[in-house]
Amino acid sequence: MTSFDWSIISAYFIIALLIGVRSSKKAGNDTKSFFLADREMPWWLLGVSMVATTFSTDTPNLVTDLVRQKGVSGNWSWWAFLLTGMLTVFVYARLWRRSNVLTDIEFYELRYGGKPARFLRKFRAIYLGIIFNVITMSAVTLAAIKIGGIMLGLEPWQTVVTAGLVTVTFSAIGGFKGVVYTDVILFFVAMGGAIGAAFYLVNLPEVGGIEALLSNENVSGKISILPDFSDTNALIALLIIPLAVQWWSSWYPGAEPGGGGYIAQRMFAAKNENHAIGATFFFNIMHYALRPWPWILVALASLVVFPDLESIQQAFPNITEDKLGNDLAYPAMLTKLPTGLLGLVLASLISAYMSTISTQLNWGSSYIVYDFYQTQINPSASQKQLVAVGRISTVLLMVLSTLLALLLQNAMQLFNLLLVFGAGTGLIFILRWFWWRINAWSEITAMVASGLISLTLTIPSIKASLFGVEGIMPSWAEFLFVVAVTTFLWLLITFITPPEDESVLRAFYKKTQPGGPGWAKIIEKAQRDDVKLSDDNKIWTVPAGIIAMLLGCSMIYSIMFCTGYFIYGNLRLAFPLLALAIVSGYLLIKIWGKIKVNVL
Repeated sequence: MTSFDWSIISAYFIIALLIGVRSSKKAGNDTKSFFLADREMPWWLLGVSMVATTFSTDTPNLVTDLVRQKGVSGNWSWWAFLLTGMLTVFVYARLWRRSNVLTDIEFYELRYGGKPARFLRKFRAIYLGIIFNVITMSAVTLAAIKIGGIMLGLEPWQTVVTAGLVTVTFSAIGGFKGVVYTDVILFFVAMGGAIGAAFYLVNLPEVGGIEALLSNENVSGKISILPDFSDTNALIALLIIPLAVQWWSSWYPGAEPGGGGYIAQRMFAAKNENHAIGATFFFNIMHYALRPWPWILVALASLVVFPDLESIQQAFPNITEDKLGNDLAYPAMLTKLPTGLLGLVLASLISAYMSTISTQLNWGSSYIVYDFYQTQINPSASQKQLVAVGRISTVLLMVLSTLLALLLQNAMQLFNLLLVFGAGTGLIFILRWFWWRINAWSEITAMVASGLISLTLTIPSIKASLFGVEGIMPSWAEFLFVVAVTTFLWLLITFITPPEDESVLRAFYKKTQPGGPGWAKIIEKAQRDDVKLSDDNKIWTVPAGIIAMLLGCSMIYSIMFCTGYFIYGNLRLAFPLLALAIVSGYLLIKIWGKIKVNVL
């Protein structure tokens, strides 16, 4: 690291802090300003913010871990979430914006009623706002620790204090608007750094360029975009389960079925329904079609430079045993960068860290303020008091996530934990908008069942007896087992508990207008009572939305894989995929017109 590299990083820190200070005056007016920027944000700004948020320091580390262990096809574990994203775009974005709630947890007292709804809202505020949020942020912070240790020789506490202090400062004072404006800069810095790093590292003398890389014996067996169809276990685990089950059944931060979390927060902040849809669509295009390949290329190059963990350990003896993993290969490769580019890439990684952490802090704090403090502790709190609580909770969340990060080993640990922990709950988040019979007890059951089953399976003896070589089921069946048991239990409870009060259901339908046969009974009863819930002439757009979802997936997957095959030099597959992307895009425009949405 030279003084020039440090000047790039310092300039970035200063800019982020200045944006926070500039946004602080208006952010401190009330909670609507602090958490939603007065619902005035345009689609493109929110879309860029979503992309920046999901590009965290742990993301390239995770992709590197997947590629080194499972090959490029290992990325289907998160590529499959595109289906979730497209469903949110064309079906759920307008519903969320129409609900006019301040947080997605406030939704519980809109959709459900009575004590179960109040309990669910309060519990989820703590569960998601603190526990889940802290776990997610700790994964990001862990990646920052590893990058700081390898590239800068920093002790873990030095990394988290430096990066964390700047992030928590502009997040606490600037609120949501400060977070979003900073994200725009973060996005361009992060993407520029990722692309620049990939180009340089692939052309290192020891790598030899793209052709030499792809033909290297350590790499050639890992470049396939699809898993080996002759390997049944790999095919099921890496492709079939993610595409057939995972995307709709599992709750995962940033890819929640039906939308939620910080994605929902940005939809709430949009000017209107159209801007909410445009933001989520733009995010999914950029997230899946644009970003993966720079990380993948660096991961493949790392197999040449650092073919195993032993080689990483030899190169960086200061890394402790508990932090050693394949995810370290990404920051290890970055140490090969020259002056200037090194500073830019480090700034890009810092920006990735800050964008994710700042969003998680603001989002998690909104739960604590709206869904716990205001509803349970101090209902008469003034707007100034609520903003103050928001800023204090922002700091506390940062401290807790930092402490947890110091105890963790690698990003894959948390990815798998979060994936399984939310298994079986996703279908509720999809159906609760369109099936009147789902009640608060359905969600409580799913949440408790999924958590208890997942925790039980962390016990080695139980897991070994059920799954794996000596178990009664193959290892890939673990996720399906959690989904099946959880789904059975919440469906059972749904039918044996009373439905929500009819007045609650009518109020929800009248406000959000979800439509569909799942509400037929409620609408018919309302008509008999001479209560009008919806416009008779209004067309149910969900079927067209699902078609648009499939076309959107076809377009984005085609672009992503077309890009990969162009990089591989496989024009025989690249051009047909390009043609498929164009056709899918054309048909998507046509069907989009039928949904009567004009994003721009």
